[in-house]
Amino acid sequence: MSTDDTTTNDASTDTESKCGGATTSTEETTSESKCGASTDSSSSSSSECGASSDEEEVGATVDDFDADPGQLIAVGLGPGQPEGMTDRAKTALADAEHIVGYTTYVDLLPDEITEAAEDIYDTPMCGEVSRTEEAIDRALAGNDVAIIGSGDPNVYALAGLALEIVESKGATASMLDFDVVPGVPAAQSCAARVGAPLVNDTVSISLSDHLTDMPTIESRLHATAKEGFTIAIYNPWSRKRRENFQKCCEILLEHRDPDTPVGVVHAAGREDEEVEIVELGELPDLGETDLIDMTTTILVGNSETYVWDDRMVTPRGYETKYDY
Repeated sequence: MSTDDTTTNDASTDTESKCGGATTSTEETTSESKCGASTDSSSSSSSECGASSDEEEVGATVDDFDADPGQLIAVGLGPGQPEGMTDRAKTALADAEHIVGYTTYVDLLPDEITEAAEDIYDTPMCGEVSRTEEAIDRALAGNDVAIIGSGDPNVYALAGLALEIVESKGATASMLDFDVVPGVPAAQSCAARVGAPLVNDTVSISLSDHLTDMPTIESRLHATAKEGFTIAIYNPWSRKRRENFQKCCEILLEHRDPDTPVGVVHAAGREDEEVEIVELGELPDLGETDLIDMTTTILVGNSETYVWDDRMVTPRGYETKYDY
């Protein structure tokens, strides 16, 4: 998970991508990526995270590239520390000529990986579409490219977006030998920090309303909280999502007892990791603390979850079938 971030666009700036071209951001410009993508940003509107929505329009198509396509691979880094990466992820990154990702995730890569790559291309928060297109353009230009993210590429990440953009360009996944290297999702790495809270049916819900509107999120919270699922909550808090977190707590308390165990894991696997087990009734008061931000995952127990020896335990149901 990533911290909330905003980007500021100067009136006129030039940056050069490895694919060769300069990307110019002005009030009225056409920006060109190295691999031939042309994006018209003549009218710019600002998104909630500070990025210009027009800068994220898909540009070049497969017909704009003459080279034999390279490979595009989406790689999950897991919780963040090098030892949390799978061997397959390390191998894929070592083999990649170009690595593309969110700046915070690039900073998590081991030195031997970044030093071996021909080029590293990173963008700040809210550059998801532009950097994913950059990765695809580089692959269409003949390079072997890895696009990275924390956790797993299929959990609130860019594997799906990559396939959507590949399709929009008239290319195919087979043409790029597209592959996904799974990583340990945040819910699982955080669950390991607090015991065994997710061993039965579990649902994950993100509180980010950047791509999913809040009424839909609230509906999903109601549907999940009234059933017996344990719940992994992603993106619980940012400067612009205070009300989302508070509403989430209200909904959970409407359906579950205040003494329901909740695991709160901040920055799992990183230097500032912090772990607490609290009761659901205490959760709303943690919203204004440093414990809960966009790097935090919250694990809400069900009616059977209990705390034993400072660890959350959710029974799987063995006790109903076996004597032990």
